[in-house]
Amino acid sequence: MSSSPDVPVRRRGPALEPLLLSDDDRAVMTRWARRATSAQALALRARIVLACDGPGVPSIVGVARELGIAADTARKWRRLLAEGLDGLANEPRPGRPPTIAVDEVEAVVVATLEEIPKNATHWSRSSMAARSGLSKSTVGRIWRKFQLKPHLADTFKLSTDPLFVEKVHDVVGLYFDPPEGAVVLSVDEKSQVQALNRSQPVLPMMPGMPERRTHDYVRNGLTTLFAAFDTSSGKVITSLHRRHRAAEFRKFLVKIDQEVPEGLDIHLICDNFSPHLTTKKCQRVGTWAAANNVEIAYTPTNSSWLNRIEAQFTALRYFTLDGTDHASHKEQGSMIRRYIIWRNRHADDQRLRAVVDRANAA
Repeated sequence: MSSSPDVPVRRRGPALEPLLLSDDDRAVMTRWARRATSAQALALRARIVLACDGPGVPSIVGVARELGIAADTARKWRRLLAEGLDGLANEPRPGRPPTIAVDEVEAVVVATLEEIPKNATHWSRSSMAARSGLSKSTVGRIWRKFQLKPHLADTFKLSTDPLFVEKVHDVVGLYFDPPEGAVVLSVDEKSQVQALNRSQPVLPMMPGMPERRTHDYVRNGLTTLFAAFDTSSGKVITSLHRRHRAAEFRKFLVKIDQEVPEGLDIHLICDNFSPHLTTKKCQRVGTWAAANNVEIAYTPTNSSWLNRIEAQFTALRYFTLDGTDHASHKEQGSMIRRYIIWRNRHADDQRLRAVVDRANAA
């Protein structure tokens, strides 16, 4: 029987068997289909199967149109359900199957973490390849996968101060809850600031070429920068000296007392460098502090990270000292003073504080 010329002939595909899910499988499919953010590919496959579920045989084209996908995609995942729920979760992938066994990967990782080669201090890709029988590139891929870097070593130092908790509590308390009518200053010195002068002029940066300077230099003197960081205003009080003894530190304390407005108590945060201490060995600092009603809080040993002035020293090096040449420590001191003047003028600028934080993190 011929069809009417006015009625288009619908091309039929192979007959589909009814897709009937068990109650347990339907519950799993429903849970997968409701995934909000993760495993969206699996959620789409579950929605395809749920759309095809039922006693009737829904049209693949209709399911695809309802879900906004290609008909081949709907047909593919309906067909793979014949393998069970694992058929939806594990899509066959092209390419050669892996040739490195899991046991071999585990052996490389365990040996890297727990053993040391006999003729070296750490593993190299060549030595690990010789030990494991794998290629150097395979060893490199395993190390990258597990983020192992045998050639690198970092440093650390834990404080053994018996009063660690008490000192941290005092210092952090001054930062977050300073006393009423008081100024909190984070104090330290940056010693051994060398005025270096390269033996030849610096070659400027050019496209494709970084700035270059000679490796040899002449030392033109040393400078010690004493600094006190006002934790409330962000300004810095500084003083330059040739040495960093208790005598110079006491002179700097006198300058602090002169620059802090009258009527404000002074609380200093210092580390445990001997010129800062108020012990019998350094009586001049203790005597001055008692006479001027100055309170000194000490950070725990090996805990310079608690002293906020350290971030200012990092910014000073980043902005002023790195990559510069100085014919004398006097010339270097002038540059440091200019930076401090500029820095205090912009102490309230939040962008400056953000740059200081980035410099400290670097």
